[in-house]
Amino acid sequence: MKSSIQQAARSAILVCAITFVFAAVGCTTTTRQVTDTRPVLRNSAPSTMSELRIADTALESGNFDLATSLYEKALQADPKSVPGLTGLGNTLYGVGDYTRAGVYYQRASQIEPKATPPLIGIARVAIHQRRFDDAIATYRRVLTLAPNDPLACAGLGAALDLSGDHAHAQALLREALIANPGDPMLSVNLGLSLTLGGDPRQGANVLLDVTRFPAAPPQARQNLALAYGLLGNDDAAAAILSRDLPKASVQDNLRFYELQRGRDAQTGQPPKSVAVSMVATPKVQTASVK
Repeated sequence: MKSSIQQAARSAILVCAITFVFAAVGCTTTTRQVTDTRPVLRNSAPSTMSELRIADTALESGNFDLATSLYEKALQADPKSVPGLTGLGNTLYGVGDYTRAGVYYQRASQIEPKATPPLIGIARVAIHQRRFDDAIATYRRVLTLAPNDPLACAGLGAALDLSGDHAHAQALLREALIANPGDPMLSVNLGLSLTLGGDPRQGANVLLDVTRFPAAPPQARQNLALAYGLLGNDDAAAAILSRDLPKASVQDNLRFYELQRGRDAQTGQPPKSVAVSMVATPKVQTASVK
């Protein structure tokens, strides 16, 4: 039977946008994921480049209305602009319109089949639609085009975890960290995967390496608090959660940790769950990146 953590994680990844630093990461997309345009092979018409640059900046700052307007203007001038189509897809993804986002990602991918940003968008949409096998296949296609791409590795790891293949997810993330040493996105996902996969002590060790930096994302701290909570160290968990969450949310998390520890003690089994990319659940704040 799936644990409550697994159910929460599955719900979270389908409700929140997967990510890292875009707006308030719990339920939003990462700037890195949203605006990355490598390697888009087809250049846009010169007349659209200014709109695209401003649109990218608007998207990074969370101004979805302005970003949408500018991407649409760029596409009026050049309907086959892969950066424009991908950017509009990212904007729709950022506001939770995954179906329409997928349409624009598909159009961009049809124009430039070897462009990785539209493919990453397609994979993220597949995850939100619970099509984990499709997401895995698409991320693997990206990695054939861009080996060790951290976005694709993080996304593939999350998709593997969601499909229940935790061992392969963790092996993939460890290998990706060798190729991308110190990448916080990959480290956060690995730490969360270990924590939810039944090894919160090892997960905490990984997450401590990320949270020791002042600029560490909130998700890293929230995931570390989850690890401490599952280990029974509520004082440490509360101190960490208090940096980013209101008192009521901190108490909700602590009660959840206590409930889960009790269930695990009764069953004698470690918590089984999935790592999700920079995602936060309503009660257990967790995060990973895809």
